[in-house]
Amino acid sequence: MKLAFSTLGVPGMPIQDVLELARTHGYHGVELRAHPEEPVHPGLGAAERAEVAARFKEAGVEVLGVAGYARVAAPGADEPVLDEIRELLTLARDLGAPYIRVFPGGPPDDGTEPDPESLGDPESLAEADEIAARRLGTAAEYGADAGVRILLETHDSHRTGAAAARVLGPVGHRHAGALWDVMHTWLGGEQIADSYAALAPFLGYVQVKDIASADDTTPLALGTGVLPLAECLELLTRKGWDGWLCWEYEKRWYEKAAPLPELLGEGRELLTRLLTESA
Repeated sequence: MKLAFSTLGVPGMPIQDVLELARTHGYHGVELRAHPEEPVHPGLGAAERAEVAARFKEAGVEVLGVAGYARVAAPGADEPVLDEIRELLTLARDLGAPYIRVFPGGPPDDGTEPDPESLGDPESLAEADEIAARRLGTAAEYGADAGVRILLETHDSHRTGAAAARVLGPVGHRHAGALWDVMHTWLGGEQIADSYAALAPFLGYVQVKDIASADDTTPLALGTGVLPLAECLELLTRKGWDGWLCWEYEKRWYEKAAPLPELLGEGRELLTRLLTESA
């Protein structure tokens, strides 16, 4: 498996510094948070995009994905959501990234992290699933044209593998897949084996992280919290999955969390050890 980290852990850091961290600590790739407050976002012009792509190529580091914020199950008209996804796909294509990340964002769409039942009655769940599947089905055609795969992250209204599969199954398009955030499936009460079983037909890559508890999701160094990382990596290895592991350290949302750069080396060593032991 290849290892990456997300720039969510180094908010605002210049790309050259991000690449230096990746090279110094032995990471093969970087997931780029695509937000206007970051160096890389859909508002970049063609020349700026070409420069970013050239810097990654020169450093020998891959752009794993572009982590956007489009919400495919959100209430409202389809077109604004599809326009946002098109912009992310174009950015990823220009950077040479194989994936973009989108969120479910079904109601309530207020920035909270509800459990799946908070969507309300079964009709509301079914409607959110249908909206998300419809939009992803359309967007997947754009993804195919761009050569970029759209990944629905296990998050917010659809935080379990089972919930994500309810959307992705009806889409049935190879350019629409899943991004498995191990924290969210765990917070949703889903066992690792069940998450994998639901997501395996759609899986793009896996986000790993660690936290103190379900009530305290402040990011921690890998292996120092409660998330079942060893179990997850053992299962992935046993199943012969050989994709990307991306450490998403949510420093942007937790100012008092330790700086990610000082944790990257030990994090890579832990993941490498767990993978070796699993093999």
